[in-house]
Amino acid sequence: MSQQFDVVVIGGGPGGYVAAIRAAQLGFSTACVDATKNPEGKPSLGGTCLNVGCIPSKALLQSSENFHAVQHDFAKHGISVEGAQMDVAKMLARKNDIITKNAGGISFLFKKNKVANIHGLAALKGRQNEKWVIEVADNGAVVDTLEATHVIIATGSSPRQLPGLATDNQIVLDNEGALALTAVPARLGVIGAGVIGLEMGSVWKRLGADVTILEAAPTFLGAADQQIAKEAFKTLTKDTGLDIKLGVKIGEITKADNGVVVNYELNGEAVKAEFDKLIVSIGRVPNTQGLGGANVNLQMDDRGFIVVDDHCHTNLPNVWAIGDVVRGPMLAHKASEEGVAVAERIAGQKPHVDFGVIPWVIYTSPEIAWVGKTEEQLKAEGIEYKKGTSGFAANGRALGLGQAQGTVKILACAKTDRILGLHMIGPMVSELVTEGVVSMEFKAASEDLARIVHAHPSLSEVVHEAALAADKRALHG
Repeated sequence: MSQQFDVVVIGGGPGGYVAAIRAAQLGFSTACVDATKNPEGKPSLGGTCLNVGCIPSKALLQSSENFHAVQHDFAKHGISVEGAQMDVAKMLARKNDIITKNAGGISFLFKKNKVANIHGLAALKGRQNEKWVIEVADNGAVVDTLEATHVIIATGSSPRQLPGLATDNQIVLDNEGALALTAVPARLGVIGAGVIGLEMGSVWKRLGADVTILEAAPTFLGAADQQIAKEAFKTLTKDTGLDIKLGVKIGEITKADNGVVVNYELNGEAVKAEFDKLIVSIGRVPNTQGLGGANVNLQMDDRGFIVVDDHCHTNLPNVWAIGDVVRGPMLAHKASEEGVAVAERIAGQKPHVDFGVIPWVIYTSPEIAWVGKTEEQLKAEGIEYKKGTSGFAANGRALGLGQAQGTVKILACAKTDRILGLHMIGPMVSELVTEGVVSMEFKAASEDLARIVHAHPSLSEVVHEAALAADKRALHG
C-alpha cells in the first residue's frame, strides 16, 4: 500500500529539508526522502552542505586558524605557548560531532513539524489519478512506495570529475576526501582556485602542508570584484603562503600508491609537480542520476540541469526543482530560499527570490564576501556608478582582534545613489555583507547606509565609512 502525501521532497539538503519543513508548516502532509549516510552507515540529513561541505569545512577552518594563532599571533598578546601540536584525529572528531549534532537537529525539526523522514533513493515512476508515484530504494531494493500531489526535487550536486582521473579519496580527493585527511600531507596539490580549493588549501597550509593551487583561468576569482580579488590573491599568497598558479593547462596526471604526479603547462613551459595528495575542485554537476526523469519525460538541459521557470516549476504538472540541480548559483542559502518559495507557491502565495541580492562568501582568512554587481559588470553594462572604499587598517576593533587587513567597497548608482553592490575582504565579512543584502533588498541608497548609526568600536564601522566615502565625505580616510 502506497503512503499518501500532499508533498514529497526528494533530497534532504539545505534546500530539501527547509522546503519540507515550510510545506508542513503550511498544513501539507509532507515527506522528505534522503539517501545520505554518515561514515558509520547511518542516515544523516543535511545533504552535502552539512555532511561533506559547508559545515565541516568551517569547523576545520576554525581549528586550523586557532592552531595558526597559537603559533604566530598569541605572543603579541603576551601569551607564551611552546610546543603546540595539532591532534588531527581530535580535530576530525570535533568536526564529525558538529555534523552529528546538526543532522540530529534536522531530525528533531522533522518530528516537531510532523515531516515523514524516509531514508532511501527516490525515483519518479509515473503519474496515476493526478498523483505522482515515487519508489524508494535502499541498497538496491525497493523499500517504500509513495504517492504525492506535489513533488519537489532537491537532489543537489556532486563534484565534477577530472577526465581520465578517478577520485579514490585516498590519493586523489574531492571535497569529501579533503575533509577527512587523517594526517597533514607534506605536499598538497589542488586543482581549482574556487571556494573549495581555497578553503581546503588554507586549512592544510595552516596545519603545515606545502600547498600548490593550479587554476586554469588567467584571472583570480573571476566572479568577484577584481579590486577585492587582487587584494585577496596578494594576501593569500604572501601571508597565508598558498602557491597559486594562474593560467595553468593541466596535462597528464599519474597516480601511484604514495602520491601523484601532475604535468602541466604554465606560460608556455612544461612543469612536472609531485604531490602526496591531490584535491580536485573544478566545480560541481547536478545530481539527476537515478531520479527517474526519463520515466516521466522530465526536461533537462545539455548540462544535466533540470529546466525550470522563474518559479522553480518544471515541465511536469506539480513537479518543482530547487537548489544545485537547477539554474543559478550553487549556494546552500539560495537552495533554502527557493525551497521556502516553492512551498509557499504550492500554498497559493506569491513569494519572490531575487538572485541579484544573494550573498557570496569565501571563508578563507581573511574572509571574502560580496553581493550585487561588481565594478567590472557595471562598466560592461554601461551603468554610471560611484564608489566608496574604506579599509580595516585603522579600525579599532580590527586592530584589537589583530586582523586589520582588508577593504570594503560600496558601488552605487551615480544618478539615484541606490546601492548596486557591496564587496569586501577582511575579518568577519561573512557577517558584514548582510548590511549590503538588507540595504539592497530595501532599495536603499548609500546615503541611507551612511546615516545609520553604527556601534563603536565595531567592524561594521568600515562599511559605514565606505558608504560615507561614496559621497566623498569619509571621516577617517
